Amino acid sequence: MSEGARNTRRFFGASSSGAGESGTGSAGYRDGGGGIVVSRSSDVNTGIQDENVLALVFRSINFDPKAVCTVACVSRRLRAVAERVLWRELCISRAPRMVASLTGVPVGGPPPPGRIVGGWPALAKLLLFCCGAASASVPGHSTGVSRFSKTSGRSFLARRCRGDLLYVSDPCEHAAPGADDDVGAYRGVFRGFMRSRTRACLVGRQAALEARVRCPYCGARVWSMVAAGMVPRIAWRRLGAYEGRLEYYVCVSGHLHGNCWLARLTSSDGEHGGGDSEDDDDDASTESGSDDGRAAS
Repeated sequence: MSEGARNTRRFFGASSSGAGESGTGSAGYRDGGGGIVVSRSSDVNTGIQDENVLALVFRSINFDPKAVCTVACVSRRLRAVAERVLWRELCISRAPRMVASLTGVPVGGPPPPGRIVGGWPALAKLLLFCCGAASASVPGHSTGVSRFSKTSGRSFLARRCRGDLLYVSDPCEHAAPGADDDVGAYRGVFRGFMRSRTRACLVGRQAALEARVRCPYCGARVWSMVAAGMVPRIAWRRLGAYEGRLEYYVCVSGHLHGNCWLARLTSSDGEHGGGDSEDDDDDASTESGSDDGRAAS
């Protein structure tokens, strides 16, 4: 055996032994008439070794939604990490009290469960994206700061369903093309919708799911609360909308979206909240990202 072949064999044996001890990989060299063929395989960084490190990196940039979206597009593995960790941490960062109410985990406590009905990406989109109003040709858009309130949510619950917990945003106002009045788009989310009285009423009334409308946040099918006759009159007053000019949908995952035509206020008009000034501690504010990187309180 030539000296070169002997050295190649020694190298191959040493590399294989090192890989078995360290678990970092292996390298093989084959000496043949056609030259040297190098074969390498490595297990280094085949998985995310510590997802908490990735979460800390994104926390330093205030969980910028665009950055999370970009990382989720890199690979299936990173997309899974984003869906399981990053979107959840973004939701906690932007609306800690709201997430605490929806999951039953107190603020500052252990991380909420790995899953939430509808998925963390859908909840993050609901916090940071206004779906607009297709019927009025108003496109959706990313929002700046949005306020979600349980007090407002109670205005959207039928009397027999007042025990449910529902967060609803303030309406996002848009100028509709060719119309004198503005359109208000709003969104929200139920806690534990599968066990809610609202869902039980919809099923009990045999309300049909809409054929042409889908949830803009999770893609699930929706019920029209207007068609089901489950929109309380206080909802119009809370929104400051014309009575009867309102759309209100709830999907099977418990996400709510809708829009209304906003009535123009006069100097004699009071607050459109119907005089309801209950605790502000029930409210949650979200921020979709700012130049100084601060999270919403």
